[in-house]
Amino acid sequence: MRLFRERGYDKTTMRAIAREAGVSVGNAYYYFDGKEHLIQGFYDRIAADHREAVREVLDRETGLEARLAGVLKAWLDVATPYHEFAVQFFKNAADPDSPLSPFSPESEHARVEAVGVHREVLTGSKARVPADLRDVLPELMWLAQMGLCLYWIFDRTEGRERSYRLAERGARLTARGVSLARFRVLRPLVHEVHELFTDFLPGMARALPDPAGRARGE
Repeated sequence: MRLFRERGYDKTTMRAIAREAGVSVGNAYYYFDGKEHLIQGFYDRIAADHREAVREVLDRETGLEARLAGVLKAWLDVATPYHEFAVQFFKNAADPDSPLSPFSPESEHARVEAVGVHREVLTGSKARVPADLRDVLPELMWLAQMGLCLYWIFDRTEGRERSYRLAERGARLTARGVSLARFRVLRPLVHEVHELFTDFLPGMARALPDPAGRARGE
């Protein structure tokens, strides 16, 4: 991570990484197929640090808006030291065929961890959530976090102030949406939104279950 920050992602080679780690290049490639796969360790670290950072707010708050806002702002806090690095390698992560993509098979562990945090946000709240939406909503909440991440990458305000405001307003909107989703007439709309992302967002067909299949019990 130090080399990535100092030299930039594209200019940091596996040879330089191996030299700094005190191992041979062959040894480095024995454990990692390339520097892209080293980033998975970074993703896993961010996910673990985020899960630890949200513990206090999830133990304290029961309102869905407060829980979600706390989780999103905690992610911004954890990610803050890596902002410039994220800007550098964003073009690589945006490639749907890259291991750096948040939707790639290589990113599955970090993705599952992140969705798990949002599942805990939902189940630990006092919000009334229909049974058929308990699996769908955490995945949509994670996608909203990915949207926040994208905004954060481009945010140049001091202290990423606008990203924190977006987290608060997004949490408010999500909480209202979940509240409305308990009405039976609106539930098909939630499923349709989820299916839309699953079918058309690059990588989502592999990243998340098929909602149509789940509805049929497959």
